[in-house]
Amino acid sequence: MLQLLTFLVEKLSLLSKFKLFESSWSDLDDQDRERHAQRGPPPLLRRGDLLEVPRTIFTHYGIYLGDHKVAHLIPDILPALTNDKKLISSVITNKRLILGCIYKCATVRVDTLEDFAYGSKILVNRMDTMMKNRAFPNEDVARRAEKLLGAIPYSLLWNNCEHFVTYCRYGSAASRQTEKFCECLKSIIRDQRSVIVTVILGIVSIVCYGMAPSTTLPTILIPFALWMAG
Repeated sequence: MLQLLTFLVEKLSLLSKFKLFESSWSDLDDQDRERHAQRGPPPLLRRGDLLEVPRTIFTHYGIYLGDHKVAHLIPDILPALTNDKKLISSVITNKRLILGCIYKCATVRVDTLEDFAYGSKILVNRMDTMMKNRAFPNEDVARRAEKLLGAIPYSLLWNNCEHFVTYCRYGSAASRQTEKFCECLKSIIRDQRSVIVTVILGIVSIVCYGMAPSTTLPTILIPFALWMAG
């Protein structure tokens, strides 16, 4: 039992590296107002620069277009709820963003540099030293971003804001955040203690809800799949 507890603590600590536990839903509104009010002077930027800022549960990316404007792919729930363009064009709060992720509703839009930063410190072109491909000329990067403005298919893992900026600047869509998350999942699947944990949870569900296909089949199939994948 001590080993299982250690296993759960290890995996929770891995997930915490992705900022999943930095803020709670109940605190989001207060944090939205406070962070949006903390606006510092913008750094010296060139059109086509790749910008990144920390947001609630991940790092957000955009392409600087000049004149204090940024193109970025961002989830937003409001387009699914209203056609009011004025309301939709307002700054996207963290709650709107997270609900947009869940609903898979997103657009490539242009916002002011201040709204994009959302009160956080901006990092510029940090990915140039991490990517294998060389960056395109800055003007080409900005034009590639402008061509993609509008509604776009969204996937948190396979087509997010990081994929958008890396495609625009390096010609190849990639996401280091996705890669780290998938590596974390692989480590959980490969650890055979996952099998024991899922068996125990399955038995608990059977005890609580009784013998039924909805409880018995997952109790057998999930541990078996983890065992074969490990």
